[in-house]
Amino acid sequence: MKVLVVDMTHGGLLISSEFMKIPDIEVLALDIYKSLDPLKVEELKNKGLTFLENLDDIKIYKNQIVESDLMIVAPVHCKLDHDVTLTHHEAVAFLLNDRIDIPVIEVTGVKGKTSIVWMLKEIFKDLNPLVLSSLGVEVFEDGEWKVLKRDISITPASIIEAWKLAEGHEKGICIFETSLGGTGLADVGILTNLVEDYPIANNSRTASEAKRQIFKSKAVACEIESYNSKYTEFHDKTNTFGNSINSNNRANLTASQIQFGFDKTNFQIDIVDFKTSNNYILNESFEVSTFAPAPIHIANILAAVCASLTIGVSIQKIKEGLNNFKGVKGRTSINKQDGIRIIEEINPGLNVISISKVISMTKDMDRVGVIFGGKYGVTCEEIDEESVADVLERINGGIPLILVDELGASVKNILKRNSNYSNDLAGAMENAVDNNLKNVLLIYRSNFSDLKKR
Repeated sequence: MKVLVVDMTHGGLLISSEFMKIPDIEVLALDIYKSLDPLKVEELKNKGLTFLENLDDIKIYKNQIVESDLMIVAPVHCKLDHDVTLTHHEAVAFLLNDRIDIPVIEVTGVKGKTSIVWMLKEIFKDLNPLVLSSLGVEVFEDGEWKVLKRDISITPASIIEAWKLAEGHEKGICIFETSLGGTGLADVGILTNLVEDYPIANNSRTASEAKRQIFKSKAVACEIESYNSKYTEFHDKTNTFGNSINSNNRANLTASQIQFGFDKTNFQIDIVDFKTSNNYILNESFEVSTFAPAPIHIANILAAVCASLTIGVSIQKIKEGLNNFKGVKGRTSINKQDGIRIIEEINPGLNVISISKVISMTKDMDRVGVIFGGKYGVTCEEIDEESVADVLERINGGIPLILVDELGASVKNILKRNSNYSNDLAGAMENAVDNNLKNVLLIYRSNFSDLKKR
Protein backbone atom coordinates (compact mmCIF):
# COMPACT_ATOMS: atom_id res chain seq x y z
CA MET A 1 0.00 0.00 0.00
CA LYS A 2 1.20 3.51 -0.85
CA VAL A 3 0.01 6.59 1.05
CA LEU A 4 0.35 10.09 -0.39
CA VAL A 5 0.07 12.81 2.27
CA VAL A 6 -0.70 16.26 0.86
CA ASP A 7 0.16 19.55 2.62
CA MET A 8 3.16 19.57 4.92
CA THR A 9 2.22 23.00 6.27
CA HIS A 10 -0.93 22.06 8.19
CA GLY A 11 0.17 18.89 9.96
CA GLY A 12 0.96 16.66 7.01
CA LEU A 13 4.56 16.18 8.09
CA LEU A 14 3.51 14.61 11.38
CA ILE A 15 0.87 12.47 9.67
CA SER A 16 3.50 11.27 7.17
CA SER A 17 5.85 10.35 9.98
CA GLU A 18 3.17 8.28 11.70
CA PHE A 19 2.26 6.42 8.51
CA MET A 20 5.95 5.63 7.99
CA LYS A 21 5.88 3.60 11.23
CA ILE A 22 3.33 1.18 9.78
CA PRO A 23 4.88 -1.92 8.15
CA ASP A 24 4.39 -2.46 4.41
CA ILE A 25 3.30 1.13 3.73
CA GLU A 26 5.30 3.34 1.38
CA VAL A 27 4.74 7.02 2.19
CA LEU A 28 4.88 9.86 -0.32
CA ALA A 29 4.53 13.55 0.46
CA LEU A 30 3.48 16.65 -1.45
CA ASP A 31 4.60 19.93 0.10
CA ILE A 32 1.92 21.85 -1.75
CA TYR A 33 2.81 25.23 -0.20
CA LYS A 34 6.59 24.65 -0.44
CA SER A 35 6.96 25.48 3.24
CA LEU A 36 9.65 22.93 4.12
CA ASP A 37 13.29 23.96 4.23
CA PRO A 38 15.27 22.16 1.46
CA LEU A 39 17.61 20.71 4.08
CA LYS A 40 14.61 19.28 5.92
CA VAL A 41 13.35 17.74 2.69
CA GLU A 42 16.70 16.03 2.13
CA GLU A 43 16.70 14.76 5.71
CA LEU A 44 13.23 13.27 5.25
CA LYS A 45 14.16 11.70 1.92
CA ASN A 46 17.07 9.98 3.64
CA LYS A 47 14.58 8.54 6.15
CA GLY A 48 12.53 7.03 3.33
CA LEU A 49 9.93 9.71 2.58
CA THR A 50 9.40 10.20 -1.16
CA PHE A 51 8.44 13.71 -2.30
CA LEU A 52 6.31 14.61 -5.31
CA GLU A 53 7.11 18.01 -6.77
CA ASN A 54 3.66 19.37 -7.65
CA LEU A 55 0.00 18.50 -8.19
CA ASP A 56 0.63 17.30 -11.75
CA ASP A 57 2.92 14.62 -10.34
CA ILE A 58 -0.09 12.95 -8.68
CA LYS A 59 -1.62 12.14 -12.06
CA ILE A 60 1.73 10.93 -13.42
CA TYR A 61 2.29 8.74 -10.38
CA LYS A 62 -1.21 7.28 -10.49
CA ASN A 63 -0.64 6.23 -14.12
CA GLN A 64 2.42 4.25 -13.04
CA ILE A 65 0.69 2.06 -10.44
CA VAL A 66 -2.58 0.30 -9.79
CA GLU A 67 -4.71 3.24 -8.64
CA SER A 68 -6.38 1.19 -5.90
CA ASP A 69 -2.97 0.81 -4.26
CA LEU A 70 -2.73 4.56 -3.60
CA MET A 71 -4.36 6.18 -0.57
CA ILE A 72 -4.49 10.00 -0.86
CA VAL A 73 -4.59 11.89 2.45
CA ALA A 74 -5.32 15.62 2.19
CA PRO A 75 -6.73 18.37 4.44
CA VAL A 76 -10.40 19.16 4.07
CA HIS A 77 -9.57 22.71 2.95
CA CYS A 78 -7.35 21.53 0.06
CA LYS A 79 -8.81 21.39 -3.46
CA LEU A 80 -7.50 18.46 -5.51
CA ASP A 81 -8.60 17.10 -8.86
CA HIS A 82 -8.28 13.62 -7.41
CA ASP A 83 -10.40 11.52 -5.07
CA VAL A 84 -9.21 11.95 -1.49
CA THR A 85 -9.25 8.70 0.47
CA LEU A 86 -8.92 10.27 3.91
CA THR A 87 -9.01 13.85 5.13
CA HIS A 88 -6.33 14.80 7.65
CA HIS A 89 -9.04 14.48 10.31
CA GLU A 90 -9.88 10.94 9.22
CA ALA A 91 -6.19 10.05 8.99
CA VAL A 92 -5.71 11.06 12.62
CA ALA A 93 -8.55 8.75 13.63
CA PHE A 94 -7.02 5.96 11.50
CA LEU A 95 -3.66 6.40 13.25
CA LEU A 96 -4.91 6.84 16.84
CA ASN A 97 -8.08 4.78 17.03
CA ASP A 98 -6.33 1.80 18.64
CA ARG A 99 -4.10 3.94 20.86
CA ILE A 100 -6.51 6.26 22.67
CA ASP A 101 -8.41 4.18 25.20
CA ILE A 102 -10.07 6.94 27.24
CA PRO A 103 -13.08 9.19 26.50
CA VAL A 104 -12.58 12.00 23.99
CA ILE A 105 -14.37 15.34 23.57
CA GLU A 106 -13.66 17.36 20.41
CA VAL A 107 -14.63 21.01 20.00
CA THR A 108 -14.97 22.68 16.60
CA GLY A 109 -16.86 25.66 15.20
CA VAL A 110 -16.27 29.26 14.17
CA LYS A 111 -16.25 31.02 17.56
CA GLY A 112 -15.99 30.07 21.22
CA LYS A 113 -13.88 26.90 20.91
CA THR A 114 -11.10 27.83 23.32
CA SER A 115 -13.47 29.21 25.95
CA ILE A 116 -15.54 26.02 25.86
CA VAL A 117 -12.43 23.88 26.22
CA TRP A 118 -11.43 25.84 29.31
CA MET A 119 -14.85 25.36 30.86
CA LEU A 120 -14.56 21.63 30.21
CA LYS A 121 -11.13 21.70 31.88
CA GLU A 122 -12.82 22.75 35.11
CA ILE A 123 -15.73 20.33 34.81
CA PHE A 124 -13.47 17.32 34.13
CA LYS A 125 -10.54 18.30 36.36
CA ASP A 126 -11.02 15.22 38.58
CA LEU A 127 -10.29 12.97 35.56
CA ASN A 128 -6.84 14.47 34.92
CA PRO A 129 -7.67 15.75 31.42
CA LEU A 130 -5.27 15.93 28.50
CA VAL A 131 -6.16 19.24 26.84
CA LEU A 132 -5.29 20.59 23.40
CA SER A 133 -6.37 24.14 22.67
CA SER A 134 -5.10 27.11 20.70
CA LEU A 135 -3.30 28.11 23.91
CA GLY A 136 -1.28 24.89 24.15
CA VAL A 137 -1.19 21.28 25.38
CA GLU A 138 -1.78 20.69 29.09
CA VAL A 139 -2.42 17.89 31.56
CA PHE A 140 -3.85 18.12 35.06
CA GLU A 141 -1.61 16.13 37.34
CA ASP A 142 -0.84 16.13 41.06
CA GLY A 143 -3.38 18.88 41.63
CA GLU A 144 -2.00 21.36 39.10
CA TRP A 145 -2.01 22.15 35.41
CA LYS A 146 1.21 21.29 33.61
CA VAL A 147 1.91 22.86 30.23
CA LEU A 148 3.48 20.36 27.84
CA LYS A 149 3.70 22.75 24.89
CA ARG A 150 2.63 26.28 24.03
CA ASP A 151 2.11 27.84 20.60
CA ILE A 152 0.56 24.81 18.92
CA SER A 153 -1.93 24.80 16.06
CA ILE A 154 -5.34 23.16 16.25
CA THR A 155 -4.98 21.30 12.96
CA PRO A 156 -6.09 17.68 13.43
CA ALA A 157 -2.48 16.45 13.38
CA SER A 158 -1.87 18.32 16.63
CA ILE A 159 -4.00 15.69 18.33
CA ILE A 160 -1.26 13.17 17.49
CA GLU A 161 1.36 15.51 18.91
CA ALA A 162 -0.68 16.12 22.08
CA TRP A 163 -1.11 12.38 22.65
CA LYS A 164 2.62 11.78 22.17
CA LEU A 165 3.53 14.65 24.51
CA ALA A 166 1.31 13.15 27.21
CA GLU A 167 3.00 9.74 27.19
CA GLY A 168 3.84 8.78 30.76
CA HIS A 169 1.27 11.17 32.25
CA GLU A 170 -1.85 9.86 33.96
CA LYS A 171 -4.93 10.98 32.08
CA GLY A 172 -8.60 10.02 32.17
CA ILE A 173 -10.14 12.05 29.34
CA CYS A 174 -9.03 14.00 26.26
CA ILE A 175 -10.43 17.43 25.40
CA PHE A 176 -9.30 18.52 21.93
CA GLU A 177 -9.95 21.82 20.14
CA THR A 178 -9.90 21.07 16.42
CA SER A 179 -10.27 23.25 13.34
CA LEU A 180 -12.75 22.50 10.56
CA GLY A 181 -14.46 19.44 11.96
CA GLY A 182 -13.83 16.36 14.06
CA THR A 183 -11.73 13.26 13.58
CA GLY A 184 -14.32 10.66 14.57
CA LEU A 185 -12.41 9.78 17.75
CA ALA A 186 -14.82 11.67 20.00
CA ASP A 187 -17.36 10.19 22.36
CA VAL A 188 -19.02 13.59 22.06
CA GLY A 189 -18.22 16.33 19.56
CA ILE A 190 -19.19 19.98 20.00
CA LEU A 191 -20.10 22.30 17.13
CA THR A 192 -20.08 25.77 18.68
CA ASN A 193 -21.69 27.76 15.84
CA LEU A 194 -21.47 28.77 12.19
CA VAL A 195 -21.57 32.54 12.68
CA GLU A 196 -19.50 32.89 9.50
CA ASP A 197 -19.80 30.13 6.90
CA TYR A 198 -16.63 31.20 5.12
CA PRO A 199 -15.33 29.63 1.87
CA ILE A 200 -12.49 27.08 1.85
CA ALA A 201 -10.67 25.00 -0.78
CA ASN A 202 -10.33 27.86 -3.29
CA ASN A 203 -13.99 28.76 -2.85
CA SER A 204 -15.11 25.27 -3.89
CA ARG A 205 -16.47 24.36 -0.43
CA THR A 206 -17.68 26.04 2.74
CA ALA A 207 -16.67 25.77 6.38
CA SER A 208 -20.03 24.19 7.22
CA GLU A 209 -19.27 21.30 4.86
CA ALA A 210 -15.91 20.71 6.54
CA LYS A 211 -17.40 20.92 10.02
CA ARG A 212 -19.84 18.17 9.08
CA GLN A 213 -16.98 15.87 10.06
CA ILE A 214 -17.81 16.50 13.73
CA PHE A 215 -20.85 14.28 13.21
CA LYS A 216 -18.51 11.30 12.91
CA SER A 217 -18.45 11.53 16.72
CA LYS A 218 -20.54 9.03 18.68
CA ALA A 219 -22.71 11.91 19.93
CA VAL A 220 -22.81 15.64 19.14
CA ALA A 221 -23.67 18.85 20.98
CA CYS A 222 -24.63 21.40 18.32
CA GLU A 223 -25.76 25.03 18.41
CA ILE A 224 -29.40 24.97 17.35
CA GLU A 225 -29.33 27.46 14.47
CA SER A 226 -26.40 25.65 12.90
CA TYR A 227 -28.15 22.31 13.40
CA ASN A 228 -31.40 23.51 11.86
CA SER A 229 -29.69 25.09 8.86
CA LYS A 230 -27.28 22.28 7.93
CA TYR A 231 -27.35 19.07 9.97
CA THR A 232 -30.87 17.90 10.83
CA GLU A 233 -30.21 14.43 9.37
CA PHE A 234 -28.07 13.73 12.46
CA HIS A 235 -31.03 14.02 14.82
CA ASP A 236 -30.52 10.66 16.51
CA LYS A 237 -27.05 11.48 17.82
CA THR A 238 -27.45 15.23 18.47
CA ASN A 239 -28.45 17.40 21.42
CA THR A 240 -28.89 21.11 20.67
CA PHE A 241 -28.20 24.20 22.73
CA GLY A 242 -29.00 27.90 22.35
CA ASN A 243 -32.05 30.08 22.01
CA SER A 244 -35.18 28.56 20.57
CA ILE A 245 -35.96 29.36 16.94
CA ASN A 246 -39.66 29.13 17.75
CA SER A 247 -41.88 27.35 20.24
CA ASN A 248 -42.09 24.23 18.04
CA ASN A 249 -38.35 24.00 17.50
CA ARG A 250 -36.81 24.40 20.92
CA ALA A 251 -33.22 23.55 21.73
CA ASN A 252 -32.59 20.75 24.21
CA LEU A 253 -30.63 23.20 26.38
CA THR A 254 -31.61 26.84 26.87
CA ALA A 255 -30.86 29.57 29.40
CA SER A 256 -33.42 31.64 31.31
CA GLN A 257 -33.65 34.07 34.23
CA ILE A 258 -30.19 35.48 33.41
CA GLN A 259 -28.70 37.98 35.88
CA PHE A 260 -25.44 39.33 34.43
CA GLY A 261 -22.48 40.36 36.56
CA PHE A 262 -18.84 41.14 35.81
CA ASP A 263 -17.48 38.43 38.10
CA LYS A 264 -20.41 36.02 38.24
CA THR A 265 -23.55 35.62 36.16
CA ASN A 266 -26.45 33.58 37.55
CA PHE A 267 -29.00 31.86 35.34
CA GLN A 268 -31.13 28.77 34.92
CA ILE A 269 -30.43 26.00 32.43
CA ASP A 270 -33.57 24.31 31.12
CA ILE A 271 -33.26 20.76 29.75
CA VAL A 272 -35.90 19.29 27.42
CA ASP A 273 -35.90 15.77 25.87
CA PHE A 274 -32.12 15.50 26.27
CA LYS A 275 -30.45 12.22 25.21
CA THR A 276 -27.49 10.96 27.28
CA SER A 277 -24.93 8.41 26.10
CA ASN A 278 -26.32 5.87 28.59
CA ASN A 279 -29.77 6.13 27.03
CA TYR A 280 -31.45 8.34 29.63
CA ILE A 281 -33.81 11.16 28.63
CA LEU A 282 -33.48 14.29 30.78
CA ASN A 283 -36.18 16.89 31.42
CA GLU A 284 -35.30 19.26 34.27
CA SER A 285 -33.81 22.61 35.23
CA PHE A 286 -30.94 23.75 37.41
CA GLU A 287 -29.20 26.98 38.33
CA VAL A 288 -25.56 27.86 37.63
CA SER A 289 -23.24 30.67 38.64
CA THR A 290 -20.19 31.32 36.48
CA PHE A 291 -18.08 33.87 34.64
CA ALA A 292 -20.20 35.15 31.74
CA PRO A 293 -20.25 38.96 31.66
CA ALA A 294 -22.26 39.27 28.43
CA PRO A 295 -24.87 37.40 26.34
CA ILE A 296 -22.21 36.16 23.90
CA HIS A 297 -20.75 33.96 26.64
CA ILE A 298 -23.97 32.14 27.53
CA ALA A 299 -23.94 29.97 24.40
CA ASN A 300 -20.40 28.80 25.21
CA ILE A 301 -21.55 27.69 28.66
CA LEU A 302 -24.52 25.85 27.20
CA ALA A 303 -22.18 24.05 24.78
CA ALA A 304 -19.93 22.85 27.61
CA VAL A 305 -22.93 21.75 29.67
CA CYS A 306 -24.47 20.00 26.68
CA ALA A 307 -21.36 17.90 26.08
CA SER A 308 -20.92 17.16 29.77
CA LEU A 309 -24.49 15.95 30.23
CA THR A 310 -24.27 13.87 27.07
CA ILE A 311 -21.23 12.01 28.36
CA GLY A 312 -22.88 11.39 31.73
CA VAL A 313 -21.47 14.04 34.10
CA SER A 314 -23.66 14.83 37.11
CA ILE A 315 -25.37 18.20 37.35
CA GLN A 316 -23.59 18.85 40.66
CA LYS A 317 -20.18 18.28 39.05
CA ILE A 318 -21.11 20.63 36.18
CA LYS A 319 -22.20 23.35 38.62
CA GLU A 320 -18.96 23.04 40.60
CA GLY A 321 -16.81 23.19 37.45
CA LEU A 322 -18.60 26.25 36.08
CA ASN A 323 -18.41 28.01 39.44
CA ASN A 324 -14.61 27.57 39.30
CA PHE A 325 -14.36 28.94 35.74
CA LYS A 326 -12.88 32.45 35.81
CA GLY A 327 -12.60 33.19 32.09
CA VAL A 328 -9.72 32.56 29.72
CA LYS A 329 -6.58 34.64 29.95
CA GLY A 330 -5.97 35.68 26.39
CA ARG A 331 -9.64 35.46 25.43
CA THR A 332 -12.30 36.93 27.74
CA SER A 333 -11.09 38.07 31.15
CA ILE A 334 -11.33 41.02 33.51
CA ASN A 335 -8.36 42.94 34.88
CA LYS A 336 -7.83 46.22 36.71
CA GLN A 337 -5.28 48.94 35.97
CA ASP A 338 -5.04 52.47 37.35
CA GLY A 339 -8.43 52.02 38.99
CA ILE A 340 -10.08 51.09 35.67
CA ARG A 341 -11.88 47.79 35.10
CA ILE A 342 -10.66 46.30 31.79
CA ILE A 343 -12.87 43.75 30.07
CA GLU A 344 -10.46 42.02 27.69
CA GLU A 345 -11.53 40.39 24.44
CA ILE A 346 -8.21 39.30 22.93
CA ASN A 347 -8.54 36.81 20.12
CA PRO A 348 -6.72 36.05 16.85
CA GLY A 349 -10.04 35.09 15.29
CA LEU A 350 -12.00 38.27 16.00
CA ASN A 351 -14.42 38.98 13.19
CA VAL A 352 -17.16 41.50 12.53
CA ILE A 353 -19.95 39.48 14.16
CA SER A 354 -18.00 38.82 17.34
CA ILE A 355 -16.89 42.47 17.55
CA SER A 356 -20.50 43.62 17.23
CA LYS A 357 -21.63 41.28 20.01
CA VAL A 358 -18.79 42.30 22.30
CA ILE A 359 -19.53 46.00 21.85
CA SER A 360 -23.13 45.38 22.93
CA MET A 361 -21.70 45.00 26.47
CA THR A 362 -21.16 48.77 26.68
CA LYS A 363 -24.87 49.50 27.10
CA ASP A 364 -24.75 48.17 30.68
CA MET A 365 -21.60 50.10 31.74
CA ASP A 366 -21.09 53.62 33.01
CA ARG A 367 -18.07 55.82 32.18
CA VAL A 368 -17.03 53.27 29.59
CA GLY A 369 -14.65 53.54 26.66
CA VAL A 370 -13.67 51.17 23.87
CA ILE A 371 -10.09 50.37 22.83
CA PHE A 372 -10.02 48.64 19.45
CA GLY A 373 -7.17 47.40 17.27
CA GLY A 374 -4.70 44.62 16.76
CA LYS A 375 -2.57 42.86 14.22
CA TYR A 376 -2.89 41.46 10.74
CA GLY A 377 -1.69 38.01 9.74
CA VAL A 378 -2.63 36.21 12.97
CA THR A 379 -5.09 33.87 11.22
CA CYS A 380 -5.66 32.70 7.66
CA GLU A 381 -8.81 34.85 7.39
CA GLU A 382 -8.28 38.59 7.44
CA ILE A 383 -10.83 41.05 8.76
CA ASP A 384 -13.29 43.18 6.78
CA GLU A 385 -12.25 46.73 7.76
CA GLU A 386 -15.23 48.44 6.11
CA SER A 387 -17.68 46.27 8.07
CA VAL A 388 -15.74 46.78 11.30
CA ALA A 389 -15.87 50.54 10.73
CA ASP A 390 -19.66 50.31 10.34
CA VAL A 391 -19.89 48.54 13.71
CA LEU A 392 -17.67 51.10 15.42
CA GLU A 393 -19.72 53.97 13.92
CA ARG A 394 -22.76 52.64 15.80
CA ILE A 395 -21.14 52.98 19.23
CA ASN A 396 -22.88 55.62 21.33
CA GLY A 397 -21.33 58.97 20.45
CA GLY A 398 -20.66 59.70 24.12
CA ILE A 399 -18.40 56.65 24.48
CA PRO A 400 -14.73 57.41 23.78
CA LEU A 401 -13.17 55.23 21.06
CA ILE A 402 -9.41 54.66 21.19
CA LEU A 403 -7.80 52.92 18.22
CA VAL A 404 -4.50 51.11 18.47
CA ASP A 405 -1.87 49.28 16.42
CA GLU A 406 -2.02 48.20 12.74
CA LEU A 407 -5.73 47.40 12.57
CA GLY A 408 -6.68 50.52 14.50
CA ALA A 409 -4.62 52.74 12.21
CA SER A 410 -6.25 51.28 9.12
CA VAL A 411 -9.81 51.55 10.48
CA LYS A 412 -9.20 55.17 11.59
CA ASN A 413 -8.82 56.14 7.94
CA ILE A 414 -12.35 54.86 7.26
CA LEU A 415 -14.20 56.08 10.34
CA LYS A 416 -16.25 59.26 10.35
CA ARG A 417 -16.88 59.40 14.11
CA ASN A 418 -14.46 60.93 16.60
CA SER A 419 -11.67 58.70 17.83
CA ASN A 420 -8.15 58.83 19.22
CA TYR A 421 -5.18 56.75 18.10
CA SER A 422 -2.28 55.26 20.06
CA ASN A 423 0.66 53.30 18.72
CA ASP A 424 0.46 50.71 21.49
CA LEU A 425 -1.75 49.48 24.32
CA ALA A 426 0.20 51.36 26.99
CA GLY A 427 -0.58 54.64 25.21
CA ALA A 428 -4.22 53.61 24.78
CA MET A 429 -4.57 52.99 28.53
CA GLU A 430 -3.01 56.38 29.27
CA ASN A 431 -5.68 57.86 27.03
CA ALA A 432 -8.35 55.97 28.99
CA VAL A 433 -7.01 57.41 32.26
CA ASP A 434 -7.04 60.91 30.74
CA ASN A 435 -10.71 60.39 29.83
CA ASN A 436 -11.50 59.55 33.49
CA LEU A 437 -13.01 56.21 32.47
CA LYS A 438 -14.27 53.64 34.98
CA ASN A 439 -14.60 50.75 32.50
CA VAL A 440 -12.70 49.91 29.33
CA LEU A 441 -13.73 47.32 26.77
CA LEU A 442 -10.50 46.16 25.12
CA ILE A 443 -11.13 44.43 21.78
CA TYR A 444 -7.81 43.35 20.34
CA ARG A 445 -7.02 41.02 17.45
CA SER A 446 -3.88 39.13 18.41
CA ASN A 447 -2.43 35.89 19.68
CA PHE A 448 -2.17 36.38 23.45
CA SER A 449 1.37 34.92 23.44
CA ASP A 450 2.38 37.66 20.99
CA LEU A 451 0.65 40.32 23.09
CA LYS A 452 2.69 39.36 26.16
CA LYS A 453 5.90 40.05 24.24
CA ARG A 454 4.94 43.64 23.46
